[in-house]
This record gives sequence, C-alpha cells and structure tokens, in this order.
Amino acid sequence: MGPRRTPFRVIIRLNVVSIDPTMETQEQTKLVQPNAQNQYTVTVADLPLSCPMPGMHLWNSHPKVFLPIEKTGWAKCPYCSAEYTLSR
Repeated sequence: MGPRRTPFRVIIRLNVVSIDPTMETQEQTKLVQPNAQNQYTVTVADLPLSCPMPGMHLWNSHPKVFLPIEKTGWAKCPYCSAEYTLSR
C-alpha cells in the first residue's frame, strides 16, 4: 500500500479591475482620435510626416507609416486613406 494522500483545495482568486471610460486623464484628453478626419493640413513643423501623427491615440489605429509629402505637398495614407496637405 502506498503513501496516504491527503485531499487538497485549490483556491483561485481573480482581481477584476473595471475601467470607467468616462474618466480620462489629462494626458488622454490632449490626444486626438486617429483617422477621425479624411483630410489633414500639416505644416513644416510636422515633418517628417507619419500616420497616425504624434498626438493621436495609437491603441486603436493602424501601424505607423511615414508619408513622403515634402516634394509634392500632398500624401495619402495607404492604410486609412487619410489625405495630408502641406501648408508652407
């Protein structure tokens, strides 16, 4: 006869965190919803141009892509079709 086994209990505790979507931090309120518009006017200060641009929420957007706008003054994002016009 083998060793006697004692029964044991497994206790699993889950920490549930709920997030209130109406509560935003000051940092979040400064960010702009990406791809909210179809047309954006950018300046030389925004170069090099990327979509989504800095200052946009990134968690629900496409991968960052750099857009060549310097020569023509116009670029279109291959992911979201947002159009950018360079204001000189």
